[in-house]
Amino acid sequence: MSRTPSVMIELGTQAPAFDLLEPKTGNKVALNSFANKPLAVVFICNHCPYVKHIAEKMAEVAARFQANGGVFVAINSNDAANYPDDSPEKMVDMINEYGFNFPYLFDETQEIAHAYQAACTPDLYLFDSEHRLYYRGQFDSARPHNEEAVTGADLEGAMISLISGKAASKEQLPSLGCNVKWREGNEPEYFG
Repeated sequence: MSRTPSVMIELGTQAPAFDLLEPKTGNKVALNSFANKPLAVVFICNHCPYVKHIAEKMAEVAARFQANGGVFVAINSNDAANYPDDSPEKMVDMINEYGFNFPYLFDETQEIAHAYQAACTPDLYLFDSEHRLYYRGQFDSARPHNEEAVTGADLEGAMISLISGKAASKEQLPSLGCNVKWREGNEPEYFG
């Protein structure tokens, strides 16, 4: 498995718009439907061992954030043609397996991954209620095959600070995971 870090775009960056299919419901979900709400956008996929390692705890962290007025959205941008385990149908299986209580959207064109400069799975972004970037980085320090407990401490700590009205921490560590599986010829310039 590759170990690819987040790009760590500039704090304060405005959240790029999206309007993507939610395979579980067949509906489209758009950024503008979450106006004036703090928002977590997490790029994940179905087969990545880094994502599977945190998926259960991520569902718990998302539920707590949503209970406090936040919105949590996951996006799969992987090339499902070459990675069939990341197909929309398998996304529904993952939702059911881990009890995701948030939209899990499919970015078939990979345009949204490009817009967010997503590089790895998981790649996490937390935006304030005006959808300006407040946090980007790791879920926590747990990785497959290390001894760290999966807690979600880094992301959840940022969520608590955001909801409490505190300034964003300057110490934010990049996420690390499998690289986004780009379609041939679609790999972005910022990647790699």
